[in-house]
Amino acid sequence: MNQGMKSAYKRRVVESEIRLRLASAGAVVLEGPKACGKTATAAMLAGSAVMLDVDEQARRAADVEPALVLAGKTPRLIDEWQAVPAIWNHVRRAVDARGKPGQFILTGSAVPADDITRHTGAGRVARIRMRPMSLFESGHGSGAISVAALLAGTCPKTRDPGLTIAQIAELIAVGGWPGNLGMTAAEAVAAVRGYIDEIRRVDVSRIDGVRRDPARISRLMRSLARNESTSATLATIAADTGAGDDAVRAYIDVLERLMIVENQPAWAPHLRSRSRLRQGPKRRFVDPSLAVASLRATPERLLADIEWFGFLFESLVIRDLRIFAQALDADVFHYRDNTELEVDAIMETQDGRWAAFEVKLGQSAVDEAAATLLRFADRVDTRKCGSPAMLAVITGNGFGYVRPDGVAVIPIGSLGP
Repeated sequence: MNQGMKSAYKRRVVESEIRLRLASAGAVVLEGPKACGKTATAAMLAGSAVMLDVDEQARRAADVEPALVLAGKTPRLIDEWQAVPAIWNHVRRAVDARGKPGQFILTGSAVPADDITRHTGAGRVARIRMRPMSLFESGHGSGAISVAALLAGTCPKTRDPGLTIAQIAELIAVGGWPGNLGMTAAEAVAAVRGYIDEIRRVDVSRIDGVRRDPARISRLMRSLARNESTSATLATIAADTGAGDDAVRAYIDVLERLMIVENQPAWAPHLRSRSRLRQGPKRRFVDPSLAVASLRATPERLLADIEWFGFLFESLVIRDLRIFAQALDADVFHYRDNTELEVDAIMETQDGRWAAFEVKLGQSAVDEAAATLLRFADRVDTRKCGSPAMLAVITGNGFGYVRPDGVAVIPIGSLGP
């Protein structure tokens, strides 16, 4: 990579995880949606590289003599490896033969069929998910409030990071795509629309060679956009698109394999009460800009439709929380029970620590959100789940502080790893 590319590169939270996995596994597979920055990040950590998606000679060599493609300074980056699926087994065998960690970084923007990667072997390959940039990574957030510190019980405290509601609408529409940094808002919105068009026309068929109707994909993506941040059922989406449940399920599966849809699962804690948990996931695009582009919307439309704006802001926050949670070996869930008590985000680590977050665009809803969090915390059986490390309301703007009732208030522009 030349020096100019290095100077333009923005550091990503996932880098530390890649380094950690390279130290213990023979190969790392870095997966994520197209254009989220996988290649640039992997290239910064690689010793050499081959780009299978653009190098036709390399693809031919991989078919005829795979050792030629695998040779090079380690870690060897094999970009868009699924362009030559057979390379997987050759990588696996090379890892076995060399007997050392950190041999390969494979990047991919589509999850191949399970039969291609079923022979991995313990310790050979580590999988890492990469997403579009958080506000902290793109330079629009200060990172003054650390999610790791929140999970350690440290109370947040920061000045207003200065984001206005209009700026947040623009950031949602532009998205966390590294290639759009430096564009005007109008240029970036057009770029995301082009991205959506490419998905529906080309990518959904290229993933497994099955021809699919672009118009049906468009209807599905518009329905998902209208139902962003909701627990809309498959039947609801099918009715919205005019397709059958099976067809919708198959198309959603394709979008998940392209990693542009990443639903948020429900949390299932032990409860003190007799409330019954709802187990349905929340429907989400991996970046809220995809919802905006699917409906051909603009930042101005978000400002005119405050309810939809609020749902998209929630997805922006979930995107960032997921990025920070992954670095902490944690997951992000949502909570809903039969009394209609809902909590937008529950972050839980593998060692059982957890924090609960409500997401509110404006300051006027903070009191209500804090009351919801306190009611929820009282419902959880802390003898079995432990007490929450933090209860917090994440807002669009304002100061970071702790209220007298113990609930923290955190502006999204201050959130960091």
